[in-house]
Amino acid sequence: MRSADGPQVHCDVHVRAALPQVWRLVTDIGLPARLSPELRRAAWLDGVDRPASGARFEGHNSHPVLGEWRTVSHVVEMEEQRVFAWAVTDADGRFGEATVDPARALASWRYELAGEDGGVRLRQTVRIGPGRSGITLAVERLPDRREEIVAARLEELRAGMEATLSGIRKLAEEAA
Repeated sequence: MRSADGPQVHCDVHVRAALPQVWRLVTDIGLPARLSPELRRAAWLDGVDRPASGARFEGHNSHPVLGEWRTVSHVVEMEEQRVFAWAVTDADGRFGEATVDPARALASWRYELAGEDGGVRLRQTVRIGPGRSGITLAVERLPDRREEIVAARLEELRAGMEATLSGIRKLAEEAA
């Protein structure tokens, strides 16, 4: 599996809360920093203070193997109370040539929400690539372990998403 192939993983959770409450939480870009093992902080850029198509935000991440890095994300899809998606770019060139082009994202993230059984079905998805990322660096060092490296990273991302979705569910249900 190569990053250019777009390996992806998703997680789902049922939240016993109203759709507007869950939407408010998933569009709070600072919330995952409280819940995720990798994202440390996020802030809107360009004077923007809420999600909208084309809006940008900065993220600061930390990983035991990769260290710390900054990203710039671009909101690429926004459908009120249904879809919030963003492309993460390597603005500082941490993993290769610096870019803020969403078409060369190191990863793309997406929340999808749908009413279900008196609550909300919340899905979070991540797709790796097509741009360079930490996976690219690892595979270049150990090309014969490509499948293992990609699978391990997808499992790390799955665990992070499960923690984030669990936290969102808990906050939404406590507020309901």
